[in-house]
Amino acid sequence: MNDLTTVELLWLEKRIENRIRFGQPVSEKIIDRHRRALSFQPGSVFAFVRWTSNDFGTVLSRIDILRAPAPGQPYSTVPWVNPGGESVLRLSGWPKVERVLQLIDAMEALGINPAEAAPEYWHHVHNRLSVNENPRNYTRGRHQAWLHRRRLTL
Repeated sequence: MNDLTTVELLWLEKRIENRIRFGQPVSEKIIDRHRRALSFQPGSVFAFVRWTSNDFGTVLSRIDILRAPAPGQPYSTVPWVNPGGESVLRLSGWPKVERVLQLIDAMEALGINPAEAAPEYWHHVHNRLSVNENPRNYTRGRHQAWLHRRRLTL
């Protein structure tokens, strides 16, 4: 039985771009020159960015930050993700997607792996950006508090 979550990535120049922004896949399969599939272990957190355009401009900009589900855990279905994932952030529209990408860049600039950040932070970002408010920045102090809290619950 395969417990992995698989994400199919597609790239068609100036038309469709599905990519992983962060996360640690355990395997990669090249399907053809435009498609590949990445697999994630249960509990892994990853960011899946989708962008689509047509002759008139951008049609879709979306980012999903998902946790790969363990067998028997509930999950949301997401296009291109099999079976789906636990959604910790889901935003669409280029201004919101761009803001999330900036927050990811800022986190990485601090030396923090976004896949290891507190899931509550991504919920906070989702909630604040959904109502056009600025989220708080993720800091080293917040990250250390999350790591301590996580150790206590293990």
